[in-house]
Amino acid sequence: MNIDKLSKKAKWIRSRALEMCINAGKGHLGGAFSCTEILVALYYGGILNISPLSKNNSDRDRLIFSKGHAMLALYVILGDLGFFDAKELEAYGKNGTMLGDHPDHMIPGIEIASGSLGHGLSVACGLALSAKMNNKNFLTVAILGDAECNEGSVWEAATFGCNSKLNNLVAVVDNNRIGATDFTENFSGSMPMENKWQAFGWQTVKIDGHSFRDILSGFERAKQSTDRPTAIIAETIKGKGISFMENKSNWHHGAPKGELAIKARQELADGDKNGN
Repeated sequence: MNIDKLSKKAKWIRSRALEMCINAGKGHLGGAFSCTEILVALYYGGILNISPLSKNNSDRDRLIFSKGHAMLALYVILGDLGFFDAKELEAYGKNGTMLGDHPDHMIPGIEIASGSLGHGLSVACGLALSAKMNNKNFLTVAILGDAECNEGSVWEAATFGCNSKLNNLVAVVDNNRIGATDFTENFSGSMPMENKWQAFGWQTVKIDGHSFRDILSGFERAKQSTDRPTAIIAETIKGKGISFMENKSNWHHGAPKGELAIKARQELADGDKNGN
């Protein structure tokens, strides 16, 4: 897809995720909307070598969605691409559905159960190491939240990844600067995220996480020859696309109701019309 089509796809995914959240009465829209462009670029922009037909192929690329609570956008993408019947999206959050608040490996297209924060990068390191040991060429990408990087296990994995020269591993940090209840600088300090990853020996690329040109060029750089893993620091906006959600910690979780639901739908629709 070209940039214009990727942008339209991202807008459609936000609208679909909003309806799922409203229908279920719950969901983590803020974090899902901050990483929507990243996920769209991975699945529709030619970055990941994976499809419904290759989802069990040992040579497929792997996506480890460590910030699993923000799975609404990912569910829409997997349904849209045919990893499972898109009708399943209508049952999200309801009794008996396979699509719960956090994803698990029983869902086609999902590699691991995630959302218990701080685990994903360790799993990704193991997958990247196994690829090297077995002479496989697949890429492993882990998507982490910036607040998740307050977990010590993230930095243990970062040390391992650098020491093991896992140049087939990319960590994408969704740097929206807000955790579940507060701004990250209030509990993690103000040191720039890229400086932290550089200090652990990773190649670091800083991008606008809502710019497809930035995202695609960031991954091109990550795939260039190096003896280190790459951390892509994606500067994003929590709740991107809905004015009353943007940069608001109280929209980490929850479904808009009444007038707010109408306003959210209208703003996403206007965005579609205006190309914003």
